[in-house]
Amino acid sequence: MSYINDDFLLHSPSARSLYHGYAKDEPIFDYHCHLPPEDVAGNRRFSNLFEIWLEGDHYKWRAMRANGVDEALITGDADPYDKFLAWCRTVPHTLRNPLYHWSHLELKRYFDIDALISEETAPEIWEAGNERLKSDALSAHGILESFQVKVVGTTDDPTDSLDHHQAIKELGIGTKVVPTFRPDKGLLVDRPDAFNAWVDALSEVSEVAIDSFTSFLDALKSRHEFFHEMGGRLSDHGLERCFYAETNESAVASIFDQTRSGNAATSDEKEQFGFYLMREVGRWNAEKGWTLQLHVGALRNNNSRMFEAIGPDTGFDSITDVSQVGVMGRFFDALDRTGQLPKTVVYNLNWSDNYSVATMLGNFQGGGTLGEMQLGSGWWHLDQKEAMRAQMNALSNLGLFSRFVGMLTDSRSFLSYPRHEYFRRVLCDLVGEDMERGELPNDMELVGGMVKNICFQNAVEYFGIDLG
Repeated sequence: MSYINDDFLLHSPSARSLYHGYAKDEPIFDYHCHLPPEDVAGNRRFSNLFEIWLEGDHYKWRAMRANGVDEALITGDADPYDKFLAWCRTVPHTLRNPLYHWSHLELKRYFDIDALISEETAPEIWEAGNERLKSDALSAHGILESFQVKVVGTTDDPTDSLDHHQAIKELGIGTKVVPTFRPDKGLLVDRPDAFNAWVDALSEVSEVAIDSFTSFLDALKSRHEFFHEMGGRLSDHGLERCFYAETNESAVASIFDQTRSGNAATSDEKEQFGFYLMREVGRWNAEKGWTLQLHVGALRNNNSRMFEAIGPDTGFDSITDVSQVGVMGRFFDALDRTGQLPKTVVYNLNWSDNYSVATMLGNFQGGGTLGEMQLGSGWWHLDQKEAMRAQMNALSNLGLFSRFVGMLTDSRSFLSYPRHEYFRRVLCDLVGEDMERGELPNDMELVGGMVKNICFQNAVEYFGIDLG
């Protein structure tokens, strides 16, 4: 029997019935990812296994560093095969790390290769995989079709022209690719050089002369409206934690002016500016029926030497332990008081905050929306079996698990779609355990219907993206 078999991760008859009968064949609604829109627009073809498997995958890079691999074979200019070989040498040492599961799932689902990955099997995997990459099924469009991906929500800066999204719309492929509004650079008032360069770019793309805080908001809102016209229905914000401060427009305008003059904001001033801007975006989202996504709890770019050498998003980020939930509640309350709290998904990166975040979200449910405030799927370092189960248990105990909008890839790689399968197997195994113990009724239509909805239909109904 191959390692990745039909009943992988399914440890009971109920789990197997749920997965094979209700979860396996559901389409994918990938409402948040980092796939490059230009790769979809150009129907990218991958030259070799390094390009599709290792290029940009900082999960794998972290494991390779832990295995003593030289950086030249990770992010450097070494030959692609040598980088691939370094990864294959690493894989046997990833036992009990989710990368061992993911990598073998990827190999099986994309290339129909059952071999265990190792230095010894690397040459045959390289040859067979590269041959398979020549097929249309492993072009960008072929992958989206093969995995029944109905929606892809990319992550896009407000200064992006969205030309690639327009090109994708004109192609008429079977996957709806929509932009997600990610204005994180608009919070960088403590870094005037970066902030001012971004504001200048915003002014150019919006065709709004930005000479004040008011015109800054006008320009940013015009981009929000343009994203809406292009099919966008979500914003996304990567924050160490939420912002909240007692402030007013005059104070925030003064902070904007001093930053435009080259003077960095203090931490208190950044808190004021961040809260005010995030509240504005929340209000815009509520007005248009959008969803606010908050990715909280990441402590980024901890290795300054490597940041200076190879930049951000290269595998040097961690989980922070800042006080999170009280400020989050005050932020939500500021929007709720005026009836402008949008649908919200909070992706919590610190496992110890799961229960406190879930209870805070429960304070703001309502408004006629099913599961309006969502405890998002396990994110980043928590994107693995143990943490997925922890997130689902917290949601089940403190909210309505049946209204959960399920899994997303949050990935830059076209090879990440088996993560949905992985999630679905973990989901069915967890729920199947309850059925086996008699803690849920032995009613496959009832329980299986919930599983099926979590896999796809809940997201369709929640996010309001037209699948046509």
